Amino acid sequence: MQETPENYAFIDSQNLNLGIKSQGWELDLRQFRIYLREKYGVAKAYMFLGYMPENTMMYEALQRYGYEIVFKPVIRSRKKGVKGNIDAELVLQAMIDFPHYKKAVIVTGDGDFYCLIKYLSTQGKLLKVLAPDQKKHSSLLRKAISSPQDIAFMNPLRHLMEHKKQHP
Repeated sequence: MQETPENYAFIDSQNLNLGIKSQGWELDLRQFRIYLREKYGVAKAYMFLGYMPENTMMYEALQRYGYEIVFKPVIRSRKKGVKGNIDAELVLQAMIDFPHYKKAVIVTGDGDFYCLIKYLSTQGKLLKVLAPDQKKHSSLLRKAISSPQDIAFMNPLRHLMEHKKQHP
């Protein structure tokens, strides 16, 4: 018996985190995982992170919330601080899993994912680009999608997440 493909999410955690914080709020990642499942039918949600041993408790919490974590070793330097760019890992995982998901949700505002988003769109495999901030995202994202409905912004989630915290 063959399994029915489900939707997968591929999350650029750094872009998500910085995009939400720049708006002055904090995303409840537990609620966000539920949102992805309920709104977009996401069965598997990959979270791409730079690995830092001091964040072990956070990583364990993310796994309990239902995220599959993909780590990249970080580089620490005095000039640039911590660097752990996950772009290649996200693209590679999306392509490894390509035959296994029905559609993909790409969570980023970063134009570096233009080629992936364009490819998924032309193959009919893109469900949504979910950009953290409507005011701060790459214009390349709009060029990569087939239709304006293929992109959504997380700005309105602020009120939804704040409401959920007040009324669990």
